[in-house]
Amino acid sequence: MKTRITELFGIRHPIIQGGMHYVGFAELAAAVSNAGGLGIITGLTQGTPEKLAKEIARCKEMTDQPIGVNLTFLPGFANPPYPEYIDAILQGGVRIVETAGRSPEAYMPALKAGGVKVIHKCTSVRHSLKAQKIGCDAVSVDGFECGGHPGEDDVPNFILLPRAAEELSIPFVASGGMADGRSLVAALALGADGINMGTRFIATREAPVHENVKQAIVRATELDTRLIMRPLRNTERVLANPAVEKIVEIERTKGTATTIEDIRELVAGVYPRVMQQGDMDAGAWSCGMVAGLIHDVPTVKDLIDAIMSQAEGLIRQRLEGMLAG
Repeated sequence: MKTRITELFGIRHPIIQGGMHYVGFAELAAAVSNAGGLGIITGLTQGTPEKLAKEIARCKEMTDQPIGVNLTFLPGFANPPYPEYIDAILQGGVRIVETAGRSPEAYMPALKAGGVKVIHKCTSVRHSLKAQKIGCDAVSVDGFECGGHPGEDDVPNFILLPRAAEELSIPFVASGGMADGRSLVAALALGADGINMGTRFIATREAPVHENVKQAIVRATELDTRLIMRPLRNTERVLANPAVEKIVEIERTKGTATTIEDIRELVAGVYPRVMQQGDMDAGAWSCGMVAGLIHDVPTVKDLIDAIMSQAEGLIRQRLEGMLAG
């Protein structure tokens, strides 16, 4: 399938694996790229620029296809050495970067000077337009359904994607609620040039996370996520568990007076315990509503092949067939 995204990144299928904390390691990124999508290593998960450089090298030993690195720009009080991370990306020969969080504007000159193609994650049309204005090559448009941070506008993809298509001239992919060939065809119909999947890629054999995590996603329904940190205007969609319900109760009780200190022990430093140790009640961890569409744990190749096969069938048979006669 040929779209502006496959052309931009030199990939066979318009499917991107989003950068995910303590999930985006070399094993998963290489598997996605080998299967024809774009695999992404999560930069800050590695801990230091030196460790990122080693992870990039490890990934390149597993695939000769394009790979990307996610670089999330955190709020001002956190100050990772971003120039050093960018240098590790460039020295590692990676020329695709998925940026997220705060605007990457301050780092665009260094990225563009290194020949990097930048795709920025946005939760609104206005942020997408800003990304386009500062020179991003593409955007990942995240609807309200997405796991992680959906922003504060609460606009689902059935509205957000066609609005993005009306306003943007650069390519964009749909993120949030993407799971299968139906998702891909719907995203293309609404104006996107491909899809970005996070939660769906966690429930694959190659995802380097504990089996408990994969099975929790398979068991979950579309009703099993919660929104937390709304009073802090840092909303996150997470999978429900006792710790999350405790957060929800704290925020319900304290309302706008809620501070990060009230919930810190339930959100900070949680990911290693969940993703690596399988402690499903350690705290809050990101998961999309798309969990309701995830019923198995296939290999990455089988998943991507199935998506493309289903998408082609929908386009050639169901949709084209509706025009017959």
